[in-house]
Amino acid sequence: MSDKTLDIEPEYSPQSRLDDLKKVEPEFWKHKKLEDMNKTEWELLCDGCGKCCLNKLEIKGKIKFTNTHCRFLNCENCLCKIYKNRFEVVPDCRDIDLKAVREKPRWLPKTCAYWLLDNGYDLPSWHPLITGDAMSVHTSGNSLKGRELVNESEVDDYENYIVDWQDL
Repeated sequence: MSDKTLDIEPEYSPQSRLDDLKKVEPEFWKHKKLEDMNKTEWELLCDGCGKCCLNKLEIKGKIKFTNTHCRFLNCENCLCKIYKNRFEVVPDCRDIDLKAVREKPRWLPKTCAYWLLDNGYDLPSWHPLITGDAMSVHTSGNSLKGRELVNESEVDDYENYIVDWQDL
């Protein structure tokens, strides 16, 4: 499937991602291990920050984040434009599963709910599951929204775009 024939998923309200809260037990993340969560609970853990869509480099055994992003990231709402078909269209797109969460070196951001919970931390106060507001990840400054970003299609040498943001 080429980009030219690709159907971009219709825009939807990021808040609609929280509609599934009605289908799950309140505060499920406080008493369930990641491996015991169902698909709905797993998807709800994503805060919608977009940081996993940044391109990364492994240098001397450490992951270095760049401010370059997948061409299918919507930088306004920090969600994937082709979420349902992302693995077909982008062969190196990573599924965030238990293996990815536990992979060394860590390639998920420090603020990632999956990584936090798996390592014994609580969800941050700005997380949409705590606030009930999908925009809280943005208003708290914990997403990519408003940051200086470069579409990967405009990049030749990723090493020129390494960033050292505190939340990565």
